[in-house]
Amino acid sequence: MENSKKVLIVTYYWPPAGGPGVQRWLKFAKYLPDFDLEPIVYTPENPSYPLIDKTLQEDVPRNIKIIRTNIWEPYQLAEKFSKSNKKFKGGQFDVGKNQSFLSKLSIFIRGNFFIPDARKFWVKPSITFLKKYLKENDIDVLVTTGPPHSLHLIGLGLKKEIPKLKWIADFRDPWTEISYYKHLKLTKFSDKKHRHLEKSVFETADVTLATSYTDAENFRKNGANSYCITNGFDILEPIEVVGFQNSQAGDFGVIEPTEKNNPISKQTFTMSYVGVLEQLRNPENLWIALIELCNQYPDFADNFELKLVGRVDDKILNKIESSILKVNIKNLGYLSHQDSVAEMQRSDLLLITNFPNESSKGIIPGKLFEYLATGKKIISFGPKGADVETILKKTNAGEHFDYSQTDKIKDYIFKLFLDWKSGKSILNTANINEFSRKELTKKLSEIIKNI
Repeated sequence: MENSKKVLIVTYYWPPAGGPGVQRWLKFAKYLPDFDLEPIVYTPENPSYPLIDKTLQEDVPRNIKIIRTNIWEPYQLAEKFSKSNKKFKGGQFDVGKNQSFLSKLSIFIRGNFFIPDARKFWVKPSITFLKKYLKENDIDVLVTTGPPHSLHLIGLGLKKEIPKLKWIADFRDPWTEISYYKHLKLTKFSDKKHRHLEKSVFETADVTLATSYTDAENFRKNGANSYCITNGFDILEPIEVVGFQNSQAGDFGVIEPTEKNNPISKQTFTMSYVGVLEQLRNPENLWIALIELCNQYPDFADNFELKLVGRVDDKILNKIESSILKVNIKNLGYLSHQDSVAEMQRSDLLLITNFPNESSKGIIPGKLFEYLATGKKIISFGPKGADVETILKKTNAGEHFDYSQTDKIKDYIFKLFLDWKSGKSILNTANINEFSRKELTKKLSEIIKNI
């Protein structure tokens, strides 16, 4: 790759980190060499990850150059202060009546004293280190990806030091427009500082990437040269699920359920949630609909399984386990990414949730695309007109509901159940190739080369 452009990727999340945040640039790094671009990764030596998934290390390109420097974070101190502070590392915290005094105090400190976030202490040392590294190694393009959005301040600082540097700021989630921002108990001064820093990034970066159509448009309105490159799915690996079969989804295909590769859904009608489920995205109307279905239809109650794969907030879990659904729940806890994909493939209906407010219309959770790749039906919750709804309609992959509906949810689930019970296929075979990781990397490579 002697003649390839060098792309330095500044990311906090990198294997063995688990969760969706790590996968976006792990996959880009995997495929960038196919488009004559050499990725180099800059990441912390001693990060405090909320989740660990060592299986993702298998996807790290063998010859990729990884640079690490030490980071200091206050999370270990915060966790001693209050156990609920462990959620902060994953962008979670208690809300409303679930907040204790210590939780409220911790949230206030997090929002007002660590701007934009608690990884801010890595910014200045990184600027000092990378200023020298960039010049000595002829780096063509710098990429910063957040959250944590403090990493964009590294790009901002380097751009000011080296004006000719080409800089891409990648926003996997919005900064001030994300739903939990309004729960940070910010003072007017702190809110102003957050917004000033965000605007500086938008106006200074050569390119700002968004993961949704709505976010890209909002970023443009705030001064960014913004493009949308969604998250996506990679080639599905069979793992313990064999029988990979091509379909209209192109080379990536869907898994056709058989008695051999799908023993669970052969016996139960399984709805699965894969990922982290916090209080701000809790689909309470779904739980109500499922409880009513179990009460009204004994056959549904006997055959239904609610599978939880990942980290579900204790408050949510306690509430649904105190209902009739208790006997239908299978809580597997956090699994490796490979095992999580296998559980998706063993399911009949996949659940995805978003924040309920209008400002979250542009959030497209990364797992949506892996859900699509399985060919299974998807049930989604979030604001009306969300980008997720647009994609589901485009691919005919499922239905989207807001947080005020119940009867329509019941009707949709029960219809799928009856089809499943009668042996009718409920798979989706729409063409989803545009969301493959390689196709998305191709789009990214064109942006990089045209900066």
